[in-house]
Amino acid sequence: MTTAGRQGRLPAEREDHYMRLRGAHVVGTRALLAVRENIRAAIDAKAMICIYGPTGHGKSMAVNASLRDLAPQITHRIQFRARPSTRDLRHELFHALGLPGRPPSHAIEFDRTLRGALEEPRVLVCDEAQWLSKLCFEYLRYLWDDTSTDLTIIFTGGNGCFEMLQSEPMLESRVYAWQEIDPMALDEVLTVIPAFHPVWTQADPDLIAMCDREAAHGNFRAWAKITHHLTAGLKQTARTTVDEDLLRWAYSKLGRRAA
Repeated sequence: MTTAGRQGRLPAEREDHYMRLRGAHVVGTRALLAVRENIRAAIDAKAMICIYGPTGHGKSMAVNASLRDLAPQITHRIQFRARPSTRDLRHELFHALGLPGRPPSHAIEFDRTLRGALEEPRVLVCDEAQWLSKLCFEYLRYLWDDTSTDLTIIFTGGNGCFEMLQSEPMLESRVYAWQEIDPMALDEVLTVIPAFHPVWTQADPDLIAMCDREAAHGNFRAWAKITHHLTAGLKQTARTTVDEDLLRWAYSKLGRRAA
């Protein structure tokens, strides 16, 4: 399989957690359950939705885990790290959809090819959507508006994603649902983190609360980082349980995080 073909597919489950954290589980946070329900509704309605929020709160994990259950065979992903042109977008779609042969050389022919491929049910995940330009949004709207296509679009992104989509009235008016992923509240942290990784199963809830208050602040990626350092520390010190000294050592690696 080509690199482009792999990029168009859902990532493997081992990619869900930061740095492929061993022993970590996908846990049913409130955000994940809401993402799953919004995606289910979007697929049923063949709609556009937007899932957004600051980095590290579990957007991609929630979307990927939900789509593995709901639509694994028809999901395709695209992602850009810089402003793409519509030509870039066409080529990325061509490869993400796994279309055969070489990309057409003329825009009209290219559009006809993509519309034809989208006549069968497809779910398109546009990750880091804040990088898309106005022309790219217009092109995606053009494909979605076509009466012959059967397309669900899930826009996901971090800082600036909501503002970018809201600034495009023709697109914003078509978005079926908006979901912001917030940090986990402390009561959820105390329920979720012990189920997230075995290292926390027997941990004192007061230590978990201290860690969240002083370092993690409900950010799932921060919790994954701390867990990485903590498992390494347990191994190095031959300890079997988490104590305050070891925990403070683990999250000191993160530097200071604002709540």
